[in-house]
Amino acid sequence: MAISKLAPLLFLALVFLSIAEPGEPSLFADIKQGQDPDKEPYVGVNVGTDVSHLLSPPNLVSFLQVQKITHVRVYDADPDLLKALAKTKIRVIIGVPNNQLLAIGSSNATAASWVGRNVVAYYPETSIIGIAVGDEVLTTVPSSAPLLVPAIESLYSALVAANLHTQIKVSTPHAASIILDSFPPSQAYFNQSLVSVMLPLLQFLSRTGSPLMMNLYPYYVFMQNKGVVPLDNALFKPLTPAKEMVDPNTLLHYTNVLDAMIDATYVSMKNLNVTDVVVLVSESGWPSKGDSKEPYATVDNADTYNSNLIKHVLDRTGTPLHPELTSSVYIYELFNEDLRSPPMSEANWGLFYGNSTAVYLLHVSGSGGFLANDTTNQTYCIAMDNVDSRTLQTALDWACGQGQANCSEIQPGEDCYQPSNVKNHASYAFDSYYQKEGKAAGSCDFKGVAMITTTDPSHGSCIFPGSKKVSNATKQVVNSTVSSGATESSRFFIFSSNRRTAIDKALGSVFSVLFSFFLAVALWTPI
Repeated sequence: MAISKLAPLLFLALVFLSIAEPGEPSLFADIKQGQDPDKEPYVGVNVGTDVSHLLSPPNLVSFLQVQKITHVRVYDADPDLLKALAKTKIRVIIGVPNNQLLAIGSSNATAASWVGRNVVAYYPETSIIGIAVGDEVLTTVPSSAPLLVPAIESLYSALVAANLHTQIKVSTPHAASIILDSFPPSQAYFNQSLVSVMLPLLQFLSRTGSPLMMNLYPYYVFMQNKGVVPLDNALFKPLTPAKEMVDPNTLLHYTNVLDAMIDATYVSMKNLNVTDVVVLVSESGWPSKGDSKEPYATVDNADTYNSNLIKHVLDRTGTPLHPELTSSVYIYELFNEDLRSPPMSEANWGLFYGNSTAVYLLHVSGSGGFLANDTTNQTYCIAMDNVDSRTLQTALDWACGQGQANCSEIQPGEDCYQPSNVKNHASYAFDSYYQKEGKAAGSCDFKGVAMITTTDPSHGSCIFPGSKKVSNATKQVVNSTVSSGATESSRFFIFSSNRRTAIDKALGSVFSVLFSFFLAVALWTPI
């Protein structure tokens, strides 16, 4: 009896409590989302150390945090860096150099010592998520191939002994050349001379839930197949249907080279009866400078490739063969390694120079502050060029309306009204929303018409919200927009942002009181 009376009252109270402002957590938020963020595809970066003046480990970690880089892969297990990464939540894949394979692959005790020294000593304060055993061993040091799987097994056994085998995965990165006849993807297969290593490796990866690490470079595919592979296809640029690559066996259309390389890997695994191992792209990138034989190693191409790569991963569209699976990717690489041997491109794969200044500005629309190449963390959101005015106007209306951006400064007569065009007004509104949302991932997208920049778009007396010169503490929120043009008419509805906050708090208090009332009534109602 009491329960039947209590249930509707408690339900009503829970409904009140679950009402939340969009963007704020509700009582049922976790149930609705139901996704583990660690399982989502991500973009990380490789950190090489062949740099003349490499940042100290503490400064390097601070730089990673400024850039909002959450995943890194390093090629060794430098103790100073692992210490500096402690308590940062930056996830790291550490590496076993090729020259250590012999010792680890020949001795379980050596493997256990390595894990104790380089993993157990730092975990969990340092978020180590993987061990990359060697790098392209099968193609660069084939004499060590027989030791590869034994080394991996020994390291895994050491992780089991430390009870870390479910948190830390063990794998090894491969060059794309281990796969033959890679296009069309449906005909791909592993080099037969490597199957004696690849089959037990894949069985291990399947058994332990570890990924197959692949270093995949559309740049090299393009350079080796000029005239066959269009540059736009390698750079993720939009293609006409006539330029898309089509697999004649599956009739799947490939709009970019990387997807074709990933699917070729899945087909190669399937040919060895392995279908439950995911592909992790441990390296991919594009050089920004090359010698006379590398004319396509340019800043523009590197910018285009890496910007589109980031967007492609974060869009989570998968591949034509596996649209349900989006591979995470580690960009090669964070810094230009100026100490690398020729050709010139080898020293110019970085997003930044060794002094941490950007080589070029990535166009990472919709990724928040992630890899915005801004060493001061001062970024802005503006309208992209060459977007039609109607599309921009729609995005502008949303930003100033439902998005609650502060659009008071683009009213007629205000400081940012001129130049009176939709692109200028949209840029201001986009930046207002982006800054209001704390530069969160996805807050500078507006259905693909906005982009992040480190160049302050302020001009004259018009100071953009993201500029250091202005404080938004006393600004107002404008809930509608002027249609930008010479003859616009005002249709603004203005509310004080401070007043709105007060209303929100008041409503929250009302809901709390109501919940307490309902609960008290329910508990005191006679049975």
